[in-house]
Amino acid sequence: MERTSASEIFDLRRFYYYQSGNIFTGSLNNFNYKIIPDKENLTVLIWHGVLCSELAEIEIEKKFTLSEEGFEEMVKWLENEYKKQST
Repeated sequence: MERTSASEIFDLRRFYYYQSGNIFTGSLNNFNYKIIPDKENLTVLIWHGVLCSELAEIEIEKKFTLSEEGFEEMVKWLENEYKKQST
């Protein structure tokens, strides 16, 4: 069966989803993230807790180029941030 997620840890959509301008929010074990595309970048927000991104204190914000390579870099970075904060 083909894996549909772009991540080994998170249930992330493939690059085309973000390239089309769609925002994606997810969480795993109190680790929350939001991926916001614009014409040139993918902006990733990370926070902890039960609040939505609009009400939470954003702990980390990082930008990646809106490209296949930038997307792959973003996925690896997000997985590493989760691993660092989960140990």
